[in-house]
Amino acid sequence: QVQFVESGGGLVQPGGSLRLSCTASGFDFRIASMKWYRQAPRKEREFVARIDVTGRRRDYADSVRGRFTQSRDNAKKMTFLQMNDLKPEDTAVYYCTADGFTTWGQGTQVTVSS
Repeated sequence: QVQFVESGGGLVQPGGSLRLSCTASGFDFRIASMKWYRQAPRKEREFVARIDVTGRRRDYADSVRGRFTQSRDNAKKMTFLQMNDLKPEDTAVYYCTADGFTTWGQGTQVTVSS
């Protein structure tokens, strides 16, 4: 079945960096656009980033553009989210998924705090 396994979260100070990873399985990764979402406490899940099948087109939420970079490795069926200059408002559980699927992984917790 379709699965997404996120990792790489943790506790980081404001201004710090983290790199999230997502391993996908159960579908043809090469033809799927991949997306990252996040959900902060008491808030709705929100879009963060999307990368197309070629890896050349990337879209970002306004709140993270210029600080976050998504990439993908089709051979490994993985997508990544490099997060720089982290802010307390980036604190959330981060999830990855693919276009056309409603499946979610367990997510990875990112906490930005001094």
